[in-house]
Amino acid sequence: MSNPFEAVRVTDHVYWVGAIDWAIRDFHGYSTRRGTTYNAYLILADKITLIDTVKEPFKDEMLARIASVVEPEKIDYVISNHAEMDHSGCLPAVIDLVRPKKVFASKMGVKALGEHFHPSRASGPDDSGHDVVAVADGQKIDLGGMSFSFVETRMCHWPDSMVTYLHEDQVLFSQDGFGMHLATTERFDDEIDDWLLAREAAKYYANILLPLSGFIRKALDKVSSLNLPLAMVAPDHGPIWRKDTAKILGLYARWAEQKPTNKAVVVYDTMWQSTAAMARAIGDGLAAGGASVRLLPLDGNHRSDVATHLLDAGALVVGSPTLNNCLFPTVADCLTYLKGLRRKNLIGAAFGSHGWSGEGARQVHAMLEEMDVAVAAEPLAVRYVPDADALARCRRLGLDLAGKLRQHVAASQ
Repeated sequence: MSNPFEAVRVTDHVYWVGAIDWAIRDFHGYSTRRGTTYNAYLILADKITLIDTVKEPFKDEMLARIASVVEPEKIDYVISNHAEMDHSGCLPAVIDLVRPKKVFASKMGVKALGEHFHPSRASGPDDSGHDVVAVADGQKIDLGGMSFSFVETRMCHWPDSMVTYLHEDQVLFSQDGFGMHLATTERFDDEIDDWLLAREAAKYYANILLPLSGFIRKALDKVSSLNLPLAMVAPDHGPIWRKDTAKILGLYARWAEQKPTNKAVVVYDTMWQSTAAMARAIGDGLAAGGASVRLLPLDGNHRSDVATHLLDAGALVVGSPTLNNCLFPTVADCLTYLKGLRRKNLIGAAFGSHGWSGEGARQVHAMLEEMDVAVAAEPLAVRYVPDADALARCRRLGLDLAGKLRQHVAASQ
């Protein structure tokens, strides 16, 4: 019987042996409309090595790709750069099948694997002789004619995170860093449209790595100080970067700074179109004041799309009607999600229509303050349907915010 899955050659010594998930549409609340890949890499050296595994349901696909190059039982070493289950889900099964001489992980990785799977092999030798070895930051191992170095990148994006560098082929295996959720049969960045790479890389950073930007900056500085030549950057999701590795590193450096721009994001939901009318008037005022504006009604935009737009913004303006004396549920959901992502250096304001009570806009205002958004105006609340005077006030709010946004951007330079 022929093998339905084949490995993809990355270099003379490295093969991609991961899996493609065409169906996934949600990843921890992040909309993955284009699916994803779970990347694993096979290195052919005297000591054959597997870097990371895949999500448990895709174990057979990964093993089939490995088998197209070498019998899985010939693998000597397994490296776990990151213990999250989409990269370690089938690790216990792989260890049972392959019976490698060593499994390498960071010190925190050993702990995380033990707490995920609870076998004795995750904390030391078991009765089969398997062993998960904690490698030190900067440690180098010899594969016989080839060598790896390990660099700890804690909190990029878990405490266990590390990257692995293959010296001879100049490949950085970067776990979740520099990745994206994109299901495709193309394995390399130069095979995919630039606009799609930019969009999905930004979305990935905005929705997963943004709250860890301080750690990202330190990790970038750390890797840069090692002066490692990078022919390729091979992440655990999405395509392998080989066309211009400096480009994606530069984007991460810029995103990690979280500097504000002259872009304003207006997010809202509406019950009877009154809050929507206010949003349009505010957006018109922002545009008239020189801001670049994005209106994002939540009935047509996922919270992860809002987060992506905020990655290169300077203002967040949020509108909510009042329902049962509270802000609207979709707005509460979006703000709770954004609060966890901790986008810095934003100014903002709240608005909304209400009936006999007006808690919605006030509660949005309070949540913006909790998010450390510099609130630039008192909440603008309108009772029932906004008339011409009310819409004029909305437009003036937009104009005023545009001016304050310009000042905010200038002060951050």
